[in-house]
Amino acid sequence: MLWTQEKENGLSLRIFVQPKSSKNMVVGLHGDALKVKLTAPPVDGAANKMCVKFLAKSFGLSKSSVEILSGHTGRTKQVLLQGRDADELERLRGVLKKMIHAGKTP
Repeated sequence: MLWTQEKENGLSLRIFVQPKSSKNMVVGLHGDALKVKLTAPPVDGAANKMCVKFLAKSFGLSKSSVEILSGHTGRTKQVLLQGRDADELERLRGVLKKMIHAGKTP
């Protein structure tokens, strides 16, 4: 089951990043984390930058609305998806459910 936590300013979730993949995509769950494959290598923060960009596009958010809270140097990260209000948080949860169900980005 995916670990998520509702915060005052958004939705926090755990992701597991697999760098140097052939394409950027969500492939389902890895334990309690959303597994994300990224094309960027884990060098000089490239995978973290790609992660923020990919998640922002996938959730329909600006890059400034996606923040890596912890795990900057590891594969398992805690990410904050910032939402403005309850409706936005519900939309983010819906997108997340679709990603998990489909095993890819919506």
